[in-house]
Amino acid sequence: MPRSGQTDMAVLGALSIEPMSGYALRESIRDVLGHFWSESFGQIYPALAGLERDGFVRREGAAKRGASTFAITAAGRRRLRELLTEPVQAAPARNGLLLRLFFGRALGTEACRALIAGARADAERRLREFDALDARTAAEPQYADDAPFWHLTISAGRHHAHAVIAWADESLAALDHLDPDGR
Repeated sequence: MPRSGQTDMAVLGALSIEPMSGYALRESIRDVLGHFWSESFGQIYPALAGLERDGFVRREGAAKRGASTFAITAAGRRRLRELLTEPVQAAPARNGLLLRLFFGRALGTEACRALIAGARADAERRLREFDALDARTAAEPQYADDAPFWHLTISAGRHHAHAVIAWADESLAALDHLDPDGR
């Protein structure tokens, strides 16, 4: 099965910031890129093995508990640049909340209201996380060259969260005009 170019892009991109173990790479992707990207251990380790085989990353000794640290090579930086300039691959939309709301008549108005209120609360939580992420980014001078670009993704996350809050408020108001059976 061929590796995903987007997985390779995420791995090479993270390693372009600093060398790290596979575990640290997964944690970094989860903690730093997590508001817009995810990769599982099942995707990262095969990608690292393939990228190493292709000469795009190299092992740098052993980190804690015998785990290898990986670093991007010059060829890996060129490959990352190639991947970054490829057209963006649109992912098919899969939104479990909207799927449930689409069939809201069967679910019932109050259950729909609860789902929307939950989405609103989650968006408010994400706004707080973006504030904390922004503060952490600003407090790390070693990443000053990357920070303006990182702020672009944080800004996108904030805008999305604000949009969800506005949509939730509008949707809750629309549900006020329906009876509990959805009519």
